[in-house]
Amino acid sequence: MANQLHIYINNPTAGGTDGTEASTGAGTSPIAVTLDAAKNEEAAVKCAVRCDEGFKIDGDVSIAISGESADKWKVAADDSYEDSAAALASATWGDTLSLSDVAAANVLFWAKASSSSTETPQKDASVTINATGKVVVA
Repeated sequence: MANQLHIYINNPTAGGTDGTEASTGAGTSPIAVTLDAAKNEEAAVKCAVRCDEGFKIDGDVSIAISGESADKWKVAADDSYEDSAAALASATWGDTLSLSDVAAANVLFWAKASSSSTETPQKDASVTINATGKVVVA
């Protein structure tokens, strides 16, 4: 059975069905940020999770981060933040997140990446943001 639960990026709207599906292994549409480690920068990306039409999640969706440099990433629930600067300033960031009421419309969350002056410049593709939930017919 194909995966009916997906993560979307490129400014998805709450309750909508817009956004671009994030990569599921091919790397063609990754959740990506560019940071200057010398400046200890942070960046937040608005994301959404939703099911294919005709499906929903029974219970909650768990958002978790894994990979070699997962400690540089955090996730947070959306609180109608105006933009990434507001999310960075006000969100409650953590290693995992639970989202409820996930069906065929976007439920927003934020992903944050951080850099440190102790790291060398690199293109790090080791991190995965996973969305897990029990998909059922709506």
